[in-house]
Amino acid sequence: MAVKGDVIADLTEDLAAEQKARVTYDNILRLSDDPDVNDVIKFLRAREVVHFQRFGEGLRLAKEKWIRKNVYFTNPSFDIDIRSSCRFWAGASVK
Repeated sequence: MAVKGDVIADLTEDLAAEQKARVTYDNILRLSDDPDVNDVIKFLRAREVVHFQRFGEGLRLAKEKWIRKNVYFTNPSFDIDIRSSCRFWAGASVK
């Protein structure tokens, strides 16, 4: 998991990781015929499903909080201040 410092990006990446793990467990279950192994894999798969649900809930809550604050889903470390890059805002006259 690579932390970006952007809540939306990080939670979305977490959701993808949980889904990838679930698919891996599904594939193992298709190949395995050992009941003991299958029980462990089923437990791990169920855990991934719960993690996916919790990350999804966290993503929904984060978006709702940002919407209430009227904040766009942006990453401030990449966004530029329009006033410093625009002639109009820098005090230059527009011709």
